[in-house]
Amino acid sequence: MDASNYRRVPLGVVAPRDAADIAAALAVCRAHRVPVVPRGGGTSIAGQATGTGVVLDLTRHLRDIVELDAGSRTAVVQPGVVLDDLRAAAAPHGLTFGPDPSTHSRCTIGGMIGNNSCGSHSVAWGTTADNVHALTVARYGGDTLRLERGAEGPAGLRELVASHLALLRTGFPELPRRISGYALDALLPENGPDPARAFCGSEGTLGVVTEATLRLVEAPAARALAVLGYADESAAAEAAAGLLPHHPLTVEGMAADLVREPAGLPRGAAWLFAETGGATPAEARAHAERIVRAASADAVDAAVVTDPAGQRALWRIREDAAGTATRMPDGSEAWPGWEDCAVPPARLGPYLRDFRALLAEHGLRGTPYGHFGDGCIHVRIDFDLLTVDGVARFRRFSEDLASLVVAHGGSLSGEHGDGQARAELLPRMYGDELIALFGRFKDLWDPDGGMNPGILARPDRLDENLRFDVLPRKPVDVAFGYPHDGGDFSAAVRRCVGVAKCRTEKASGPSVMCPSFRATGEEAHSTRGRARLLHEMLAGAAGGVITDGWRSTEVRDALDLCLSCKGCRSDCPVGVDMATYKAEFLHHHYRRRLRPAAHYAMGWLPVWLRLAAPFAGPLNALARVRPLAALARRLAGVAPERAIPVLARETFTRWLGRRWGRRTAVLSNDQAVTLWPDTFTNHLSPEVGRAAVRVLEAAGRTALVPGSGLCCGLTYVSTGQLDKARRVMRRTLDRMGVSAGDPLVVLEPSCAATLRTDLPELLPDDPRAAVLAASVHTLAQYLEKYAPDWQPPRLDRPVTGQTHCHQHAVLGDDADRRMRERAGLRGELAGGCCGLAGNFGFERGHWQVSVACAEDQLLPAVREAAPGTEIMADGFSCRTQLRGLGGVRARHLAQVLAEGLGPGAAPRTLRNHPPSAALVPC
Repeated sequence: MDASNYRRVPLGVVAPRDAADIAAALAVCRAHRVPVVPRGGGTSIAGQATGTGVVLDLTRHLRDIVELDAGSRTAVVQPGVVLDDLRAAAAPHGLTFGPDPSTHSRCTIGGMIGNNSCGSHSVAWGTTADNVHALTVARYGGDTLRLERGAEGPAGLRELVASHLALLRTGFPELPRRISGYALDALLPENGPDPARAFCGSEGTLGVVTEATLRLVEAPAARALAVLGYADESAAAEAAAGLLPHHPLTVEGMAADLVREPAGLPRGAAWLFAETGGATPAEARAHAERIVRAASADAVDAAVVTDPAGQRALWRIREDAAGTATRMPDGSEAWPGWEDCAVPPARLGPYLRDFRALLAEHGLRGTPYGHFGDGCIHVRIDFDLLTVDGVARFRRFSEDLASLVVAHGGSLSGEHGDGQARAELLPRMYGDELIALFGRFKDLWDPDGGMNPGILARPDRLDENLRFDVLPRKPVDVAFGYPHDGGDFSAAVRRCVGVAKCRTEKASGPSVMCPSFRATGEEAHSTRGRARLLHEMLAGAAGGVITDGWRSTEVRDALDLCLSCKGCRSDCPVGVDMATYKAEFLHHHYRRRLRPAAHYAMGWLPVWLRLAAPFAGPLNALARVRPLAALARRLAGVAPERAIPVLARETFTRWLGRRWGRRTAVLSNDQAVTLWPDTFTNHLSPEVGRAAVRVLEAAGRTALVPGSGLCCGLTYVSTGQLDKARRVMRRTLDRMGVSAGDPLVVLEPSCAATLRTDLPELLPDDPRAAVLAASVHTLAQYLEKYAPDWQPPRLDRPVTGQTHCHQHAVLGDDADRRMRERAGLRGELAGGCCGLAGNFGFERGHWQVSVACAEDQLLPAVREAAPGTEIMADGFSCRTQLRGLGGVRARHLAQVLAEGLGPGAAPRTLRNHPPSAALVPC
């Protein structure tokens, strides 16, 4: 599968190491009459990166930037080079590669050439074909050709063109985003001829690029963003072409139905993003302001954004649209298929009105957005691709839309290629004579028909090979409630549409997803790869490649290196939640079977720690005896490289009870706050709990701890022991008695995330679960909301460290960031995942991946920190990883703030009250 609606099962995958490997693979495949599909990042949305023969994975090894010549502004690259890597190499020279699709962090140059990718800056720098100087191409069978302006191409090509000059000069519509079909007009004498340009957009049907020479462009030293608000989508579309004479770098458009949180956008129901460049920030801003003035007659509001962080936040809304648009506002699914039609920019307004009317006529909904300045529109539509009637409507709509696009003088594809989704309908755009010429062109290149058959020339039908055909039609029996997917695990797995943001190799800013992919580089260890394996597992006997269901060892092995960091829950544009899917799978996979030792040792950690608490001193002493510690690690399934955590001699709850004596507390609601006694704080880092009590007292609050024996169920969830988790959670709800509106402060982010999400999703029928989940706050969130006038101590020092991945994904860290700023703690914490991730990093076999995850962002940030920098990490796992791998002591926010309060004050006086009080110290 790629990022489309299609699925085809290949015979196998080859990862060539060099051009000779590509040629050898092509020769073997031709000898055995096996089709070949070249594949880059796999983000194609029309099905052209799927195939039935041998898939050539060009991303594994062919990653070299062979040469970058700043003087001639050219770069020679291998096909597996990721676009962002090329841009990073060109940036020190003030250069960049102009085309920049929204998948720039994972799409490859070879894939961009195959699809003739464009991106948001095409109004300034054109398509990939406009920026290719020369190509070296291997054909089916293994022979190679060098393609550049004036070159011959395959034998017979010049004669084919010469005999059809009139047709080639009149058969192609004139518009900036005409990507559909083969670009045979590039072979006209007046155009070079340019066989390299004609090869671009051929979607792997002619040959395999082994090396490309690309043109680079000057990158503006400074950029600004003019954001223009309009009354509606049509107004924005009609205004877009009028901005082009002002030479913006981009003219991107989207309407309000795509924007769930319009933070930072000016007033309006639709917006244009017009980016400008300049030699200085002032020049870029002045350019943007000129565009705002030019648009003032039509726009209802406008803003100029010069702050890089503000620009990134706005661009993220636009770049995530390919995923965001896959869910309608009511949660229903939407799909690609008509993702990128293009019309002349001056026709965009009328086209969009007709397009909306056609959607309504077919009873469909969609959310258009895209490259308004080039007349190119992206859209995901709520097709029903699960039923016979729904697929039939998909076909009828596709045929009608093709006719509509042609009527407006447009192209069925304006960026991503035709693939299987649109190639069948190309005769409506080009006519039978030109389509027949496309077939002859393909045959000159590939006379045996082995290169990506069924795509472009002699295409498969658009309603064949749909990836949903093999999925079960009834919901499968599962433990979690999947409230955002109607309780249907298949629908949850279908969330993955393949945009592959999880394949990003360098995390940016606070992003977490996907640490295991960044550690291994293997597709199977990406969020997308795991979702595809679950898809095949669900398909089962209906045609899936995995036929043993929940017992699948392939799925188990792929999920084994999932850290359950929950990063995908927030960072994936469609909210795939692989941590939940992993817990679900482990629940079924080991049902009524012997589990790994680590599941019993670390899954039942709350039980073992409670039993061990009275014997903490002797047990710590025994853990220092190396042979005994090694034996304990072996029996518990713990990695031999890991140190056994030190048990607290006095638990947090015992300390709090001793501090208060045996009195219970009766305080008004504005005085008391419930402090959750999580397992890690209570038994392993009680100093965090003690610090939190001091901070809360300084803010005029008294910390109360609910009754003993409570547990959020985290360790049972992470090891897939979901029946046990539900029993533990129900017992917790029985003992808690939390009322709606009562805040609950949870110091351990992973426990807070479990209470916020896993609790209500495992107990969806218990209203108390939702009440407790809504009460959860981090310390900073509580202080900001319930003690807004409290001023934290002024610490004035730089900080670094780790934002816990669960906090990033579920709770957010805005309040923590603001609290640090108020305390004078300067700097940002690292994104990514520390790599320990609860039980993951302790389990045998995970050491190397755990270390690689820590080396991704966290450890470099700590090493590069200036002397005197405060190392902060609220998660017990993060602090443990930093101590074990970095040799540094990290502290919780509560500890840092408590230290700044100075010598401790006397405890708050408490009045006696009968034992019936709901909240009592343990």
